[in-house]
Amino acid sequence: MDLAYIPSPSTGVIDLGPIPLRGYAFCIIIGVFVAVWFGNKRWVARGGRSGTVADIAVWAVPFGLVGGRLYHVITDYQLYFSEGENWVDAFKIWQGGLGIWGAVALGAVGAWIGCRRRGIPLPAWADALAPGLAFAQACGRWGNWFNQELYGKATDVPWALKISEGPNRVAGTYHPTFLYESLWCIGAGLLVIWADRRFKLGHGRVFALYVAAYCAGRAWIEYMRVDEAHHILGLRLNVWTALIVFVLAVAYFVISAKVRPGREEIVEPGAAEEAAAAAAAAEAGDAEGVETAEGTKASKETKASTTAEGGADKASKKAPEADGDAGPADAVKTSEKNGTAETAKKG
Repeated sequence: MDLAYIPSPSTGVIDLGPIPLRGYAFCIIIGVFVAVWFGNKRWVARGGRSGTVADIAVWAVPFGLVGGRLYHVITDYQLYFSEGENWVDAFKIWQGGLGIWGAVALGAVGAWIGCRRRGIPLPAWADALAPGLAFAQACGRWGNWFNQELYGKATDVPWALKISEGPNRVAGTYHPTFLYESLWCIGAGLLVIWADRRFKLGHGRVFALYVAAYCAGRAWIEYMRVDEAHHILGLRLNVWTALIVFVLAVAYFVISAKVRPGREEIVEPGAAEEAAAAAAAAEAGDAEGVETAEGTKASKETKASTTAEGGADKASKKAPEADGDAGPADAVKTSEKNGTAETAKKG
C-alpha cells in the first residue's frame, strides 16, 4: 500500500516571461492584500474612512518586513555569519526567513507613525487589522511550503509532507508544521471576530487577543520543528518568545479591560463629513426616485383621463340612434313613406 502524503513543489519559482515569480514572495503579497482588504472593511464598519488602513499599511508593511528579517538574521546568525556561509545571503529575503515577532514589533512602529500622521489612535487601528493579520499569516505560511522549509518531525501520517533532498535537508516525510500553523491562524482569526462581535472589544484588546491566540498555537507547533535553532533550558528560542509574549498579551487584555472598559468611538478627521455627504447623496437619490414615480403616476392618470373623454365623445355621437330619436335622414324617409301611403289611399 502506497503511503499518502502532501507533495512539495519541485521549484519555488515560476517564470512569467523574463520575470521570476517566487512562491514565498507571492504568499507574502497575498497575505498583505488580505490583511489590508479585510482591515479596511472592519475600519469602515467602526466609523473610519475607507483607505485609511491602506495608507497606514504603507508605513507598517516596510517596517514589518525589515523587522521580520532582522529578527530572523539575529536569532539564526549562524546561517549567514559562520564559517563557510555568505553574509550577503542575509539580504535574500525571497529565500525565506521572516520572524513574526520582529515583523509585528517593528511593523507597530511604522503603524504608529502612520496613525500619528492621520490623527487616529493606534489601538483602534490595530483592533481593526487584527483578524486580517491572522488570515495574512495563514497565507504567508504557504511560502514555507514552496521553499520546503520549517517542517516538523518525521512521520508516516497520511497528511505527512514529502521533502526532497536538498541543501540542509534530508528526503523523507515530515509533519507539515506550515499547514498546522496556517490552519491555527485561520482559527485564531475567526475566534477574534467572534469575540469582538460578542463582547464589543476595544482599546487594543482585539489585537491582544489575536496575539495571545497565535502564541498559544505557535508554542506547540514550534516545539515540533526540527530545523536548527537556539535552545534555552531545553526549549527552542521561539517557544520561549511565544510564552513570554502570550503572558504580556493576556496581561494587557486584563488590565485594559479594567482601566478602559468598552469600545472606543473612532473619531477620524473627515470621517463625519464623508458620512454626512454619503447620507445626503442617498437622500437626494431617494427624493429623485419619489419625484420620478409621482411623475410617472401623473402621466398615467392623464392618459387614462384623455382616453375616457375620447370614449365619452364617441358614445354621445351614437346615443341618438340608441334612444330612437330621429335624425334629418330619418325625417326625410318618414315623410316620403307617409306621402306614398296617402297617395295609395286616395287612389
